[in-house]
Amino acid sequence: MSETETAVAGRRSRAPRRRQQEILEAAALVFHEKGYESTSIQDIADSVGILKGSLYYYITSKEDLLFEIIQGVHEEALRNLDRTAAIEGDALQKIRAFVVVHLTHNALNLVKVAVFFQDFRSLSGERRQVIVEERDMYDNFLRDLIRQGQDEGIVCPDIEPKLAAITVLGMMNWIYQWYRPGGGQSAPAIANAYADFVVAGLACTRATHRSGHRRSFAPLPPGLEDLGAEGDKASGAAGKKRSGAKRTAR
Repeated sequence: MSETETAVAGRRSRAPRRRQQEILEAAALVFHEKGYESTSIQDIADSVGILKGSLYYYITSKEDLLFEIIQGVHEEALRNLDRTAAIEGDALQKIRAFVVVHLTHNALNLVKVAVFFQDFRSLSGERRQVIVEERDMYDNFLRDLIRQGQDEGIVCPDIEPKLAAITVLGMMNWIYQWYRPGGGQSAPAIANAYADFVVAGLACTRATHRSGHRRSFAPLPPGLEDLGAEGDKASGAAGKKRSGAKRTAR
């Protein structure tokens, strides 16, 4: 831990937890409304209702607040990974759980999740690297579940795990841009609808699989065949790579 983080931790250990939380919640709202770079310490102090000088009892810099908000989002997400990993079931069941838990968490923490995605790059190098490493754990967890499903014969072998994981995470993480509580559907309902979509897009069995068969569900219309050709090659290559890996393992 750096000297700055040690100092902040010491102050937090002495400070009332309720006040710390009030400051974090206020900072998240102001960052969300104005953007981190445009927010001043005075803005945060005004939002909390304390003097600017009093705010420095709890923090050393504005970045302390940003880091704690972002770290809090990620720590909760990593706890959700542990929760998903502990579930009894096959890979598709765990992927469903992963999607439902992750999306519900994002929907119920819209402000902090928005700050995470909008202001993450404002963190200094060392702190940004901490978050990147934790993010990679999250991404790799989903990739491993997809590979596990392919090994179990329940996820289509044509699918490239890295691309699929990036697609699924991007789809889920974008919810902060459009979801508003109190709309037509609840967060759990939306989370389960997303999970249905993801599982249906991945599922396959050895009995029904044919290389490239997913493309046959809705072929590109005439005039766009050239755009589908490269996709057919990529799909076939992913399946062959998967088959080759199995033969090597045997």
